[in-house]
Amino acid sequence: MSRIKVHDKEFELYIPQDQIERAIKKVADEISFEMAGKNPLFLIVLNGAFMFAAELFKHLNIECEISFVKLSSYSGTASTNVVRELIGLDHAVSGRNIVLVEDIIDTGLTMNYTINNLKKLEAGSVRVATMLFKPKAFRENFHIDYIGLEIPNDFIVGYGLDYNEHARNYPDIYKIVS
Repeated sequence: MSRIKVHDKEFELYIPQDQIERAIKKVADEISFEMAGKNPLFLIVLNGAFMFAAELFKHLNIECEISFVKLSSYSGTASTNVVRELIGLDHAVSGRNIVLVEDIIDTGLTMNYTINNLKKLEAGSVRVATMLFKPKAFRENFHIDYIGLEIPNDFIVGYGLDYNEHARNYPDIYKIVS
């Protein structure tokens, strides 16, 4: 589909599934190389990162574990600038190598919040992997270790990304047009 309608907004095709999957494979290869022998704990940020995480895990060839947290900082098409923890961490992280997995980093607020919490819990190391990164929207000061694709500051949906909890199921990514 070249266009979709979600609630009151129109979106056009922006990144096709095959391009997304190539970017994820590249990230998986980088992580597999750098984290070999380190048994990292992958911490997946729900809801958006579930599709990225599933595809990423298909391509990892290292010993690792996975866990999930659910955080929220968006309402509609804009950040609320407040991170809410809806489902918390259920693994001990002290001394562990952590890879945070996020669908998209724009302002960086959610990741900064999570990184600081993991440091307080004495994680051995914290790395960040994101499917998408919006450098022009980024306001924080932390390093992003693994980036699938850099994109402009457009509002997007599909491949796990939503608009008011809808459109996560599309295999492609669409950007807003109206």
